[in-house]
Amino acid sequence: MVQIHEDITTRNPITMIGFEAGVCWGADVTDQEKNYKRGLSCLRSEHGRTFEFPDVYMTLDGYSARVIREWYTHIGGSPTRLQASTRYIDYEHGFDYVTPPSISGNEEAAKVYEDMMAHIRLSLEKLDELGVPREDSALGLPLGMTTKIVCKHNLRNLIDMSHQRMCTRAYHEYRKLFSDVCKALSEYSEEWAYLVKHYFVPKCDYMGFCKEAKSCGRKPKRSE
Repeated sequence: MVQIHEDITTRNPITMIGFEAGVCWGADVTDQEKNYKRGLSCLRSEHGRTFEFPDVYMTLDGYSARVIREWYTHIGGSPTRLQASTRYIDYEHGFDYVTPPSISGNEEAAKVYEDMMAHIRLSLEKLDELGVPREDSALGLPLGMTTKIVCKHNLRNLIDMSHQRMCTRAYHEYRKLFSDVCKALSEYSEEWAYLVKHYFVPKCDYMGFCKEAKSCGRKPKRSE
């Protein structure tokens, strides 16, 4: 689940871009329609620095610790984040986890996977009974355990992330996570819906060709 923090997330990012650019251009920034049109011009001209003004504050909940570790790799443009604590939250007596499609679709594999998670939980509970501090027993938690974070990103960072993570070769859970981000932003305001539709795209759509060594075939490779 992706929850947008409505009170602090920029509601009209295109208009904001146009306002900030207009201040530096000596333009009339009192007219919101002109600001909006100026913002569109900045986007089309890829004046990327202006993209860093609109901010998105989110809660990401129910995704695996593994995919959140990958989320942290996109640190350009000064995003920040806090993650659910493995020191204070009681995971010893149960935790939710993500089951990938390759396992959930295989009855025998699903049983092995569920038994593995159950064994980890029982081991954590036993360590708790033996007096082992939670911050130490937490080292046994799996990467598939679900977690929760709060994070802040700007538009430029999210557009860049989309090019990599909407690629069909991206990790399946990350693609689902980013799709959830796109849906939440699109529902937040009309301007975000416009940005998601026109600027949140895989890199092959942005470049016009595929840069991956192992292409999925959606677009011709650069050499072609």
